[in-house]
Amino acid sequence: MRQYALGNHAWGDRPEPINLGQPTFGEEELAAVAAVLDSGWVAGQGPVGRAFEQRFARLCGTTAALALSNCTAALHLGVIGLGAAKGDEVIVADYTFPATGHAVRFAGAEPVFADVRPDIWTVDPAAVEAAITPGTVGIIAVDAFGQPADYRELREIAGRHGLWLLEDAACAAGATYQGRPAGSLADAACFSFHGRKGITCGEGGALTSDNPELLERARKLHFFGIESAFNRTGSTDLPVPVFDELGWNYKMSEIAAAVVSAQLEKLPALVAARRHVAGRYAELLSGADEFALPAELPDRTTVWQSYVLTLAPQVDRGHMATELRARGIQCTIGTYASHLQPVYGSRDECPVSADLFRRHLAIPMHANLTDSQVETVAKAVREVVRQAS
Repeated sequence: MRQYALGNHAWGDRPEPINLGQPTFGEEELAAVAAVLDSGWVAGQGPVGRAFEQRFARLCGTTAALALSNCTAALHLGVIGLGAAKGDEVIVADYTFPATGHAVRFAGAEPVFADVRPDIWTVDPAAVEAAITPGTVGIIAVDAFGQPADYRELREIAGRHGLWLLEDAACAAGATYQGRPAGSLADAACFSFHGRKGITCGEGGALTSDNPELLERARKLHFFGIESAFNRTGSTDLPVPVFDELGWNYKMSEIAAAVVSAQLEKLPALVAARRHVAGRYAELLSGADEFALPAELPDRTTVWQSYVLTLAPQVDRGHMATELRARGIQCTIGTYASHLQPVYGSRDECPVSADLFRRHLAIPMHANLTDSQVETVAKAVREVVRQAS
């Protein structure tokens, strides 16, 4: 299969970069897009998007899915559909890209951030329990970097307190928890198809659930609050939609749906490739005193959306990142300690998350990495971390 990679440029005396993330595109994606262009239906909620929804729901083990423009849209509609409103509190895993907390604010509710586990970086069930107040209506867990959270404990907590549970599975398409697929682990789940995710269409997302009322309401709200054109195609008269509720334009285009549909066929192979890279990193980077490797618990499988090192306190992360980039090796932070972001004005205390935010460093992880590139990255990491210590 021919692959279309980023970064095919002349770099002079500098080494060609080893990308932090990179999609795996080939002839299948091109053919799928060409078919959509030939059809004339390129906007959202057409037959290609509907077919993708059915296939993605089957992958996730749910009755239904809704294709969306991005994961933030999925989170927003999920929070609204589950019933969060002005004055409510929603407990949110702190160590996450702030889109998770933003979605709660979009619904008029207030995010209350709960600290995470120090080993796999998903929300600590004990911290969730401690954060519950009379104003709490729900919990959002995050599958950190593609490893599911502790859903058995979280579902028990939610059930005991009468709360809903939402899975932020942005990074986790193809992951499993105790034999069940990501997307089926909570009352609803939200996925991202951003360019650094395991399957991608550049930008895109999905909402999955076994709750037909939630999905029906989300489908209406994601298209301005009216019935979609696809649903009206079989009408024998001229149905005129009525705008009786405020909605948004969160549709996934048919072009994007075509790309992610082709990607869905490759998901098992892409996950296997990422897991191979993670295994090689574990072999090549184990035993270092200057950093710790990411963990995977035996009752779940991670899809390794990112490969994140926890640097020792004495390591200068900024210096290390600068030196790696000078060698053509891309890197970045892990993700955010949300409670520290000024937009929230939070007084929550999440010391584990705050510590991870300062010390995490993500190194290249994608399905196209060769063994030679992985060895180059590992060698550079070992050399540079000594200089940065």
